[in-house]
Amino acid sequence: MKIIARKNLLLFSFLFISSFAFARQAPVQEPTGGNPEWSKPYAPFRIAGNLYYVGTYDLASYLITTSQGHILINTGLAASKETIKASIEKLGFKYSDIKILLTTQAHYDHLGAMAAIQKETGAMFMVNRPDSSVVADGGFSDYALGGKSTFVPIPVSNYLKNDDTILLGNTVLTMLHHPGHTKGSCSFLFTTSKDEKGKSYRVLIANMPTIVTEQKLTEVESYPGIAGDLAYTLTAMKKLRFDLWVASHASQFDLHKKHKPGALYNPAAFADRKGYDEYLKELQQDYNKRMAQ
Repeated sequence: MKIIARKNLLLFSFLFISSFAFARQAPVQEPTGGNPEWSKPYAPFRIAGNLYYVGTYDLASYLITTSQGHILINTGLAASKETIKASIEKLGFKYSDIKILLTTQAHYDHLGAMAAIQKETGAMFMVNRPDSSVVADGGFSDYALGGKSTFVPIPVSNYLKNDDTILLGNTVLTMLHHPGHTKGSCSFLFTTSKDEKGKSYRVLIANMPTIVTEQKLTEVESYPGIAGDLAYTLTAMKKLRFDLWVASHASQFDLHKKHKPGALYNPAAFADRKGYDEYLKELQQDYNKRMAQ
């Protein structure tokens, strides 16, 4: 297994982590009574090439299969572990073949099952460094949703930075630092393997820069750089080029309008550059409004 960080090639030994000591371990209290679509099951399906959807109705989890094992991005709520496992196996892949775990943001609705899946599979968990402290204390130190641990802390195998690349088998992902939603929220770009028609696709797994805090952006003391980070992310995401795109939440990229359970393989449904640009325009307007307060 290889992790390529810009021009430097780093080799990591694969270690099974059975336990991890945390300096601060508060009781985990995952919020209840949230959006029912976050836990509602959804039939897994192939998006394009070696990219598959294995999440719930709204909390997106992505499986990228390779010749040397698989990459799982996001895990939804704690109870989603069995749903994700069943989805992977329904698609014909082995849950135990997960080698790398990633997330687009350090919030409980995307990391709830991460520690359990890591423990069961022995996979390496990699995180954008600015989110590392929140990952280590289970959300306790989050600038907007902190004050209690909302997910089980996760041992980190490798810290990532903007433009780092992750190589597994024949697949290379580039991590893009897109801060603002969380301090280390990020997106991933990669080119899928060729499908039966000989086509491959450049796919963006996007973390859209929605604003979590209700405070004035210029007054968020626990994240003084939030306004600048959001501005940077909005500008950076508008410049991205890709063939297809998906996001951290199914609702953000209109999954349920583009795909119905049991539908035939149709990568073109996820092109939708217009939808991507329109959503970013809405987020830019929201940002401008918040800055004008």
